[in-house]
Amino acid sequence: MKTRTRTRTLVAAALVLGVVSGPAVAAHAAGTPAAVAAATDGRVRAAGAQAPLFSSPPDAAALERAIAGLGADHPEATAALVRVGGTSGSWKGSSGVADVRSGRGAIEDARFRAGSVTKTFTAAVVLQLAAEGRLDLDRPVQEYLPGLLPGGPGGFEPVSVRQLLNYTSGLRSADGPGDAFADEYAHRFDVVDPRALIANAAAKGPESRPGEKQHYSNIHYTVLGVLIEKVTGTTYEKAVSQRILRPLGLRDTSFPARTQTRIPGPHNHGYQAVPQPGGGSSLVDVTEWNSSSNWAAGDLISTTADLERFTVALFGGKVVPRPQLEEMFTVPDVQDAETGEHAVQTAGLKEFRLPGGAVVYGKTGARFGYNTVIGGSRDLSRTLVYSVNSTDAKGRDMNKVAMGIVGAAFAK
Repeated sequence: MKTRTRTRTLVAAALVLGVVSGPAVAAHAAGTPAAVAAATDGRVRAAGAQAPLFSSPPDAAALERAIAGLGADHPEATAALVRVGGTSGSWKGSSGVADVRSGRGAIEDARFRAGSVTKTFTAAVVLQLAAEGRLDLDRPVQEYLPGLLPGGPGGFEPVSVRQLLNYTSGLRSADGPGDAFADEYAHRFDVVDPRALIANAAAKGPESRPGEKQHYSNIHYTVLGVLIEKVTGTTYEKAVSQRILRPLGLRDTSFPARTQTRIPGPHNHGYQAVPQPGGGSSLVDVTEWNSSSNWAAGDLISTTADLERFTVALFGGKVVPRPQLEEMFTVPDVQDAETGEHAVQTAGLKEFRLPGGAVVYGKTGARFGYNTVIGGSRDLSRTLVYSVNSTDAKGRDMNKVAMGIVGAAFAK
């Protein structure tokens, strides 16, 4: 399938900011929450007076190579949608097929499951509430949600809201149907209550003391989803919609209903490669799936255009006020519980160190059939959003197509 791309060089930051300034200013006039209304004069302030991290346009040829040849016979992915932006220039491309049976080309503006990119939206709402004085990041979540994490012998010490945001709460993960794809596929239409997940995790007791180690898992953000509902007095979905989706005009972004299994609107199918007894593998369509078990940690549905708009607005201080935004660029000084290395997760984002030492921030997401990334440099000289229809989206190793996209997007 032929790769479809479009290259365009931007000569001013204003062209990048145009995708967000309108909705944010309109939101301010409409009296929306203070955090989203924090747009000032429509300009991104770079970190200090330093030169931009990226000053040359993205390498179009390298990006085209990264997504070339995708489809039913590709060993890694059936499709990819990519948007590279920033003050240094932009590039947009797509490749592959929307459906391996028909072979029709990938839909460029397709909706997809964004997985754990949802956590960035959840963290943004929590930080908005902190900016409004409705939440104290240092206050124990047990004071907001009594009985959710019981104390006493063998129970939980006070867990702060900040420790939930940066995965240092010490909570254990909730049990699922199993680790193998076959187990999860058999339960793909199950409807799961998030409070039941929290109860399951809490019954195991703490894994470590709060603030001692970082252990990335969904349970932290499942608790934060319940916290958002308690503080706002509305559903998690409505809170995110009212505070982020509507003000920014993210019209193709949504949260599925509890029993919803389909992706609304145009979308590319997702597939999982399943090994066969005689060798080789076959593709199983995993597009329809109930994502209630992921909820505030991973059930967002979006597009690359919407996620680019959100990323630029977020990094530019238009979603979360800058004092609270620093939480999203601050890595706690602890070790990772699994690797023993220094932590890399922040409140809703992750720190990535590029070859040469440059630092960018972003968030990955993985749902069967779909790998997603949002991120960029803090100065917004380079941003990246992609959706890759990986055939092993939850594999331990990073998808090779996605790895090629990241390497090409952030090459200097």
